[in-house]
Amino acid sequence: MSQGASPSLQEQQFLQALQQAIETQNFDRLVLSQYKGELEQLEKMTWRLIELQGQTVLSCVYRYQTQDVTKNYPLEEALSQIEQLLQCCKQANLFSLDQEWQLKKNKKKAILTQSKIKTVKAASNTPVQGHDRIKQRYVEQDRLFLQRLGITDEKAEIIPSMARKWKQINKFVEIFSNAWEQLQLEQQDIHVVDFGSGKGYLTFALYDYLQHQHKTPYVTGVELRSNLVEFCQKVAEAEGFSRLDFFQGDVRTYHPEKLDVMIALHACDIATDFAIHTGIRLNASMIMCAPCCHKELRPQLQSPAVLQPMLQFGIHAGQQAEMLTDTIRALLLKAYGYETKVFEFVSLEHTSKNKMILAIKRRDYQAPDAKILAQIQALKEMYGIQQHSLELLLADQLEIQDVGCKC
Repeated sequence: MSQGASPSLQEQQFLQALQQAIETQNFDRLVLSQYKGELEQLEKMTWRLIELQGQTVLSCVYRYQTQDVTKNYPLEEALSQIEQLLQCCKQANLFSLDQEWQLKKNKKKAILTQSKIKTVKAASNTPVQGHDRIKQRYVEQDRLFLQRLGITDEKAEIIPSMARKWKQINKFVEIFSNAWEQLQLEQQDIHVVDFGSGKGYLTFALYDYLQHQHKTPYVTGVELRSNLVEFCQKVAEAEGFSRLDFFQGDVRTYHPEKLDVMIALHACDIATDFAIHTGIRLNASMIMCAPCCHKELRPQLQSPAVLQPMLQFGIHAGQQAEMLTDTIRALLLKAYGYETKVFEFVSLEHTSKNKMILAIKRRDYQAPDAKILAQIQALKEMYGIQQHSLELLLADQLEIQDVGCKC
């Protein structure tokens, strides 16, 4: 990186805004992206304040193509490091609790813009993170739709019995927010389909969040139960959410023409496969699934000799079938051009399952990855698996069938 170069006027102004945000305890996060320096495979850096051994430090997640590396810096050292890195990045975004500064550079000039943002309410003015930190909320607690949906009371207080749902809503939007940020897309219109939207808690929260991020969301909740569809549609109309609609049906009957984000958070058994296939087929930028009711592979599972002592127990065989099902799903997503993660999520009210599959579309995808497909084949052969619905769908060897939830 160009350590000897002096910051431009726009860079100096950006750095001054950063320092002021930190000093006034108004700092949220800093994102440096489109890195063009000497550190190979470095794509972006995200900086946040944390509390470490009683000292406030700036923590940076360096995102490389193949891994994430976290480093913590004392404030003075961090500011010096940021100044150097800033010169090697074509874009920088500074978020305070109520404003955003964006610095964009090209060969001819640098442009610095500042805009106000409506941020979530926090119980503290200090966004320092630590073991005793107050968690950031991605949805404002006083939003009227939360009262209409039964999350809050007339005083905008969380109803005790809905505390777990409130946690799930914020965690879901947090996951979405971080993943969308990775995509670095500047598009305003975002088309979202939520298969199995239920009472619409997450559907409404995501629509509201996108509006507050100055995006134009087009969100459809797809739900089999007509009473819930009617209820959610009335709430959407009462809220003035004109681009939020609810459709009675499922993945068999609702066929979107355009899809940026595909969500399926309680799709039973192979319904998850049909939902994922819809996302891949329509080239969705993001796919979010929380699978449940894994039934397809369990009857097919044949224990490899070395694992027979372990898999002779039914509960272990069931867990193995579940892990194998979702591993193949994740590998297929990777093979078809998605960066994929499998991690713990807040369990849904419909199921105790707490796993999420998150897939983000890669820009360099051209054709299915033969190496990953070979890994899938090896797993199938090891366990004697003859059929996996998502694999068949992607190969155009399985037709739409009845995949509704039977739970």
